[in-house]
This record gives sequence, structure tokens and C-alpha cells, in this order.
Amino acid sequence: MGTQTHICGSGHDDMRNSTDGGDAILQAFRSLGIDYVMASPGSEWGPFWEAMAQQQLTNESGPTYLTCAHETLAVDLAIGYTSLTGRMQAVMLHTGVGLLQGSLGIEGALRGAIPMLILSGESVSFGDDPDIDPGFQWQAILNQVGSPTRLIEPLVKWAHQTGSISNMYQQIVTAGELSQRTPRAPTYLSVPIEVMMQPWTPPSERRNPPAAPVVTATPADIAKVTDMLLAAECPAIITEESGRTAEGYNALIALAETLAIPVVEGRFAPYANFPKDHPLYLGAGRPPVIDEADLILMIASRQPWYPLANVPKNARIVSIDDTPFRDHVVYQPSSAECFLEGDVAANLALLVDALRQAKIDETAITRRRARWEDTTVDRAAEARQIVTDAETDDTISPALLAATLSRVAPEGTVFVDETITHRPAIVRHLHSDGPMSYFRVHGGLGQAMGVALGAKLAVPDRAVVTTLGDGTFLYNPAIQALAFARTNNLATLTVVFNNHGYNAMRKDQEGYFPDGVAAKNDLWLGHPITEFDYAELAKPFGAFGATVETPAELPGMLEEAFAAIANGQSALLNVLLNA
Repeated sequence: MGTQTHICGSGHDDMRNSTDGGDAILQAFRSLGIDYVMASPGSEWGPFWEAMAQQQLTNESGPTYLTCAHETLAVDLAIGYTSLTGRMQAVMLHTGVGLLQGSLGIEGALRGAIPMLILSGESVSFGDDPDIDPGFQWQAILNQVGSPTRLIEPLVKWAHQTGSISNMYQQIVTAGELSQRTPRAPTYLSVPIEVMMQPWTPPSERRNPPAAPVVTATPADIAKVTDMLLAAECPAIITEESGRTAEGYNALIALAETLAIPVVEGRFAPYANFPKDHPLYLGAGRPPVIDEADLILMIASRQPWYPLANVPKNARIVSIDDTPFRDHVVYQPSSAECFLEGDVAANLALLVDALRQAKIDETAITRRRARWEDTTVDRAAEARQIVTDAETDDTISPALLAATLSRVAPEGTVFVDETITHRPAIVRHLHSDGPMSYFRVHGGLGQAMGVALGAKLAVPDRAVVTTLGDGTFLYNPAIQALAFARTNNLATLTVVFNNHGYNAMRKDQEGYFPDGVAAKNDLWLGHPITEFDYAELAKPFGAFGATVETPAELPGMLEEAFAAIANGQSALLNVLLNA
């Protein structure tokens, strides 16, 4: 992008006989254990590309560089990869304009507590330094009052401009460490071209940063909550993010089973937190147990009831979370009387250990378990009946699509979800397979395809499926994602839940004005969509594409799509729905 940067009076050979800021950046990435640099390239990164080229030619160990044709795609690749591996990655964008393009994903990473190290460049001399010509574009159109840090500060944990080659390496390392400390969030550094071009002397001793420590609640707080659980007659669990890690998923199962505590998921649970076929799983939202409970454990649950004033009246409430209050959330009153703050999985494990050493009323536990098992049997039968009825229709319902997708998907499939109006069908009828098998995109719409590709990069041997509505599909950088998938051999399946419009817009307007002008005249200005046959987008990229219209053809088309991605061919299904 733009004009190339030139060093006056220096040749290529002279630059590679010494190290400069590009080498400092690369070495910082190595020290942080970065696996991939997800980049949407800008003209400022010449020194870094030189260092990466030398790494490749000399077979040095270090991160792999990935070029993306869209900034949001680059950020979302990092989100998907980190979500599966827990490992922070680096994202390099083009000055302030690249940050703005990528800000949708960066904001999502902030909301999702995804660690990420973001760099972009700038010029501070604007051509007036006789020793360096950064290019006319920096003086004319790419300069930003207050540096690009001013643009990105609200969306990251920490933002700064590095002003000296003498400390740039250490600043990048520190920014990466800070990103991984609780609360996890993106951090950002703006790196001027003039600093990158300066000679750099590597430190004589380089420290490889240790992993962030696991912080847990105090023994006294664990004991207090243990006593509350043992005294409760009708405890309940509500969770949204305990399944962020496999350890959290398994620890929640252990806790629930120890005392036969029913588990409910919050409205926007972004992870697979608990097996949906478990006899203690009571679904999502607000089943009656929430209002019957005398003790509720809110486990990594941000907004468990809406409105927030609608707190259960009969229950004592305990919050178990690594960050119970988040500085980017505007309104978050708490009804908790007790907090277990720190690593969620570790605190759950401590609770389980304490309970197993305590005296438990096994008769009460057996009675409680039998009650919830009966409830889950009824729920499962009701869900099956919904699907059975849908199979006899001439058109495809969201429930039938979600259930069929679950049935046809191979074992170990990872689902990346970005549905809105069809989310209830996903929550009830899409059964993912164990921990780290379902992810809901954080933040604004238009990210699922990139997150799915990052997930596939992390777990190449597992099938990865994106579920999203037709409106959300149009928000995604679909062309860039399909091109990236082809170039990097990352075959995923994208399933469009196509209801022929922006139903969320219509439903909200109808809720505000049930007897309004639009309702009386069937005139919903926010509902129409620029629709086309989305499956046609697969063709230019050698992907499998098909439009599905009837229940009879749905299983076969899904099987063909899964066969395609198993053979390394991306797939895109446009499924026409009746709601």
C-alpha cells in the first residue's frame, strides 16, 4: 500500500549485515512464543519483512507470517487461534486506517478477554529527515493527530507509541505480557518507520517471559462457599464462560455432579460449558429453577438476567469469575454477596476438593438428582418432538437445520456461531461434542468466517463449521476469507441460515410498535436485504457450494459438504429457511 520507504545512501546488503528495528520486532515475537503473525500489510513494514525473509532463508525458528486481504480477517484469525489454543498471537496492521478497519475484531477481543498483541506503524518525520524518505502518503493522508494510539485506546487494555530503538524490543515484550495478565485483553504499540530503520543491538541476555500465574481465591473464601453449598436445599448454577478452557468445562461437570446441582447457561454463552445431554443440564435462559433456588453460583456469567433489576428474589448469590467487574461494561450492578475471584477452573477444582472432603447428605443429593433427571428427560422429549414435526414440513425450520447439522457433523467438530434470531434454535438443537467445541463470536457481527479459519489453523484435523444468518454473512469479509482459506489450505464449512432479510430489525421494530404504521401496512424498512444466491460465491475459489431448499435434501447436502472439507475443499451452503 502506498509508496515504498527508501533509506538514503544505504544499500540492501548493508542493511542485512546489521540488525534493525525489524529484527527487534521479530525477536520480541520469538521471546513471547508467538506462533503466527496475522497481517494485513501496510507500506511501513519493510524492515520487518526483511527480517522475516532472512528467517526463512536461514531456516531460523520463529513465527509464521500470514497475509490477509482484510484487517478484520487478520484480527479474527488471531481470535480463533487463541480461543482453541490459549496462546496469544500477533497482529500487524497498516497505521491508523488499518486499525479502523480491524477495530470490529479488536473490540470483540476486548469483550471476549482474548489476549492479542497488535502493532501498526506511522511516520514521525514526514519526509523532513534527510536520511529517510517514508513516502509522500505519510505527510498527505496517513498522519493522525495524537498518533494512531488515539484511535485505538478505547478498544485495548494498553496503547503506546514506541519512540526509541533502544527500548522497542522490551516494550513489545512487555505489551505481550500485559495482554496475557488478568483481565486478558488486546494491547497495542505504534511503531514509527524512523524507529524501525535504526540499527538495533540485541540484548546480551534475553528473557523468555513465563506464563501468567494462576491466581485463586483464598482458602477462607473457598471454605465459606463450600459451607453455603452444603447448607443449600435448592442450589443452581448459571454460567456463560466456564468452558473457555477444557479444564473449566470438566471442573464444572465435577462440581455439578458432586452435589447434583442443575446447570443453566446464560443468554449469550460464548462457549460449550456443559454437555447438553447431561441429566443436570436445564438449558439456557431462565428456567423455573432460577426462581426456586436458594443459592445460585454465577460462574463466569456476565449478564445472567435481563433486565438486571430482575434478580432472583429467593437466592443468595455467589460470583465465581476471574474478572467479575469489567471496565469496558457500562452498567453492571452486582447482586453477589460473595466472590471467588481468580482463575475459574482452578477455583472450581478447589471447591470440588473441599466438598469431597466434607460430610454430604447423600440422601438429599440422590433425591435432587432424580428430580433434575426427570426434568431433563422431559426437555429432551420436547426438543425431539419439535424436530420430528419439522421433518414433515415442505420447508426447512431453524430447529431442523441445527439438529441435522449436529447429527451429520463428524465427531470433534468445532462450531463457530454468529446467528442472531436463530440463536435459540442453535442453543437448543445444536449439540456440540465436548469442551472447546462451540464458540460464539464476541462483539459486533461480521467476524465468524475469520474466527473459524483461526480455529481451523489451530486444530487442522478437526472439522470446523460456521453458522450465521444471511444478514451476518453479508457483514463478513467473505471473499477475503474464502481466498485466504484456499491459499492456506484451511477448508471449513459455512452454513448460511437464510431467512431472506434482517429479521432482528423487524422484530425489534414490531416489539416497540406492535400497532404502528409498519405493522398495519406491512412496511418494514429495516427488513429488506440485498439478497443473492450466496452459494455462488464458492465457485471462484474452487469451493463446494449449494443452495438447500427442502428437508429431504438437507442431510445429503450436509454430508456432501462435510466430505468436501474432509478432502481439503471449502464449502458454503445457502440453506433457505421458513423463519
